[in-house]
Amino acid sequence: NSRRLAMKEDRKISFKNKSIFVGIDVHKKSWKVCIIFEGIEHKFISQAPSAEILGKTLRHTFPGGKYYSVYEAGFCGFSVHEALKAEGINNIVVNPADVPTTDKEKKRKTDRVDCRKLARCLSRGDLQSINIPEKEKQEDRSLVRLRRTMVKDQTRDKNRIKSAISCYGIIISDEKAESHWSKKYIECLREELKSLGSLSTTIELLLEDMMSKRKRVADVTRKIRELAKHPKYSRKVEILITIPGVSILTAMTILTEFGDLKQYNRLDKLVSYVGLTPNESSSGEKENKLSMTKRGNKFLKHVIIESAWTAVRKDPSLMLAYSKYSKHTLKTKAIVKIARKLLSRIRYVLLKEEDYRILTV
Repeated sequence: NSRRLAMKEDRKISFKNKSIFVGIDVHKKSWKVCIIFEGIEHKFISQAPSAEILGKTLRHTFPGGKYYSVYEAGFCGFSVHEALKAEGINNIVVNPADVPTTDKEKKRKTDRVDCRKLARCLSRGDLQSINIPEKEKQEDRSLVRLRRTMVKDQTRDKNRIKSAISCYGIIISDEKAESHWSKKYIECLREELKSLGSLSTTIELLLEDMMSKRKRVADVTRKIRELAKHPKYSRKVEILITIPGVSILTAMTILTEFGDLKQYNRLDKLVSYVGLTPNESSSGEKENKLSMTKRGNKFLKHVIIESAWTAVRKDPSLMLAYSKYSKHTLKTKAIVKIARKLLSRIRYVLLKEEDYRILTV
């Protein structure tokens, strides 16, 4: 009996130390999966959106193998990545724009083509994973990002109200309001609307919507400020706000979006991640610098440039640099150069864990 069992064990198929590559085209209701083994496309599968099902399929078909998978960043975030890792599959998440694509694949784009392309590129080592933060940091980042989304929604309501009152020639004198959209300004606006008909109802509804959004923005802001006092952020926030132009909200955006700073071993890597590098079109001896790249982290890019405008008024060295750049280029281009300098200062103080000191010129 023992000899018979030993013979059965010998007959079992084993893929020990063999690599199996899986490309996944992730959708809400289904996954399209391509499996490649030793350069040969093994099979194409259309399955339910479940990492557990994929794990069972791989373990049944390729027992003992090393499983590697990839999918493009999208609507599902990193939840699929975490589920695949739990199934023992070494997964990476890639930027869709960084996947090498042939002209034929661009013109004939299907789910099958996409997952085959991902599996092929993974097996050749042509893909690089994007940075995947810890789950706790993802949750903190979602709170900070929510505030920016809500502020944009509030601004849309303000613009709708301004458009309506301008369209019908309603003028609110500046003497009646201490500042735009203050409580006193809104009271003056409502006073002017009393003499109007249906338009007053329209603007009143927009005002109510805007005020409710303002309250929600205030609530989220309060929660972010409370989060900034947490031990994991408090010291770093204290360091960052010593830099001119960096507020607590800006500091929290920076800390939640950066991830581990040690992964950016050079400043140009961090500048590229933020998106403060210009596009370039060069050929031979001709070099042509274009506008700022659209790649990068839009949340970081926004707050860094916004902070740079404040920093040039408060930091003498940055003010001098801005004045110098403005003589040779547009102010909007000059401020991008200042933003790079500011980013360098942010990186330095975080790595050295020391407060920023303003240098006199």
